[in-house]
Amino acid sequence: MRTYWRPCAALIATLVAALGLITPALAQQVYAPRPWEMGMQAAGGPLKQQAIDLHDLVLVIITLITLFVAGLLVWVMWRYNAKRNPIPSQTSHNTFLEVAWTVVPILILVVMAIPSFRLVYYLDRTPDADLTIKVTAHQWYWEYSYPDKGNIDFSSYIIPDDQLKPGQLRLLTVDNDLVVPAGKNIRVLENSTDVIHSFFVPSLGVQRYAIPGRTIETWFRADKPGIYVGECNQICGTNHSRMPIVVRAVTPQDFDAWLVEAKTKFADAGSPVVASVTPPSVATPLGTPSGAATAAKAPGEKPFSLLAAAQVQR
Repeated sequence: MRTYWRPCAALIATLVAALGLITPALAQQVYAPRPWEMGMQAAGGPLKQQAIDLHDLVLVIITLITLFVAGLLVWVMWRYNAKRNPIPSQTSHNTFLEVAWTVVPILILVVMAIPSFRLVYYLDRTPDADLTIKVTAHQWYWEYSYPDKGNIDFSSYIIPDDQLKPGQLRLLTVDNDLVVPAGKNIRVLENSTDVIHSFFVPSLGVQRYAIPGRTIETWFRADKPGIYVGECNQICGTNHSRMPIVVRAVTPQDFDAWLVEAKTKFADAGSPVVASVTPPSVATPLGTPSGAATAAKAPGEKPFSLLAAAQVQR
């Protein structure tokens, strides 16, 4: 009996160890578009969940209205056609119907308006943020700053198609993720250095324009660790489709460890750090010299936008 027990125990131990290695990978859920997806992306936070709840409520209401109107039309065509009703009624007023078709739509609009306004105010900003992140949009990349955490500052560029690794999503993979702690309220302060962009992460329910000369506030919360994929959804120029956003939510302990690593990785005497050089084939506008894709930046100097760099070279 002992002869058979030892191999079985070894097999069980191997399976347990394998599960221990697989579990973290499975826990890293990716919230991204999927082929043939018919509905909205799964909710990764309270903002998106409330948006889905409002959507479901309105969908039920408009479905009932559609069925009622369709049924009413079918009944009218059957009941009041020329064969069954050769002499039409001369009725021109009906007090009950006139009151009903005025009051009922008002009540329906009120039922939809109350949760709609509540959601708009809920999406606007959070009074008790655990972390503030400044998001600056450029043509065509994102810059993230952590003013609460030693002014860590870095840029996030798309990974070109020819540099993608197996399993990475085309047009939705970046070199530096926006790392946030899971379960915490994240205040986002947005602006832009050139044109209007849009910070949009569907699974987190956050979408807000980044406008030059203005700082616009929004917020989000990722309920659990995972990868939340988004992109700029405001047409912002030639490479508009190459401004993905990747939010990586980690546990608070892992976030603290990342902060220590990031302070070393992105240290540059308080000036913005360009994490990688974007290949000209990806970030250079059509007709722009390839050398204008990047511009040298002295310490403390604000980074050039790609468009400004091209204009300077001309």
